[in-house]
Amino acid sequence: MGIDLSSIWAVIIFIGVFMYVVMDGFDLGIGMLYPFVPDRHERDVMMNTVAPVWDGNETWLVLGGAALFAAFPRAYAIVLSALYLPLIFMLLGLIFRGIAFEFRFKALDHERHIWDKAFIGGSLTAAFFQGVSLGVYVHGIAVVSTPAGPQYAGGALDWLQPFPIMCGLGVMVAYTLLGCTWLILRTEGALQKRMLTTARPLALLLVVAIIAVSIWTPLADPDVAARWFTMPGMLWFAPVPVLVVVGVVLLLRSLAGDAPLHGPFLASLGLIFLGYTGLAISIWPNIVPPTISIWAAASPPASQGFTLFGTLVILPIILGYSCFSYYVFRGKVKLGEGYH
Repeated sequence: MGIDLSSIWAVIIFIGVFMYVVMDGFDLGIGMLYPFVPDRHERDVMMNTVAPVWDGNETWLVLGGAALFAAFPRAYAIVLSALYLPLIFMLLGLIFRGIAFEFRFKALDHERHIWDKAFIGGSLTAAFFQGVSLGVYVHGIAVVSTPAGPQYAGGALDWLQPFPIMCGLGVMVAYTLLGCTWLILRTEGALQKRMLTTARPLALLLVVAIIAVSIWTPLADPDVAARWFTMPGMLWFAPVPVLVVVGVVLLLRSLAGDAPLHGPFLASLGLIFLGYTGLAISIWPNIVPPTISIWAAASPPASQGFTLFGTLVILPIILGYSCFSYYVFRGKVKLGEGYH
């Protein structure tokens, strides 16, 4: 029995996308928190908590897309055809967000508000359309069989449906909560207290979003319902909703503490990981839900093996410099301090 390269690649893509969601999630969340913090100096502090590391976080998005192209080219063609407009809008948002990072600190005082707005708008756009893309993907992509193989059968605006829009709003809430808890960890004083106050309603909104997706998904797809609510799957997967409840309790308790440090951020990460894992369980082993499995969409084993070798070389490098950069720029960021 040979090595199942397709499953290995699926795990690599899962890890790469999750790392991007975590690392760029709180970056985007900080941008969406800007409207609630009008003071220029506090905005400087917020941006400085991620200024040294934000561009490295984008590496994980590139890794996920490149891995999909290398290991599952048929899925890459179908998924990108279905998500063409949402992904274009997402990339435009990331471009505006990146430009704002570089130009805001160099702008004159009377021009800085332009880059603040670019930072806010880019973060909102990128987060919303990442959620829309996730919603379209999980809800299922229409595929038709042709002599050349499966092709996308939908239209350019098929993403304009209630479930993807709800997922877009849910991801915005999740990223904003991540950004809020990141600032609780990295700041102090009045800004930290404001983030504590802001995080509590965001935590409740995230719970509402998780419940809504958890109800909607099995109702829309009988296969997902069967996986979660029939034996033995119910026993295997029961720890996921139980751990979500535990995570919510820990998050709310950490936000009520007198000296919050790592607790709120770690609890938020845990909730997002559990939600992400739940979605993965719902669609496994399909790489194009609901019909195309990882094995049906896989590239030839020789191609998967060759690219896997390079990926296993580059992954430790990416992890290494990511960990090093976060280690170097650890600690609290204070007013007057900066990396620009």
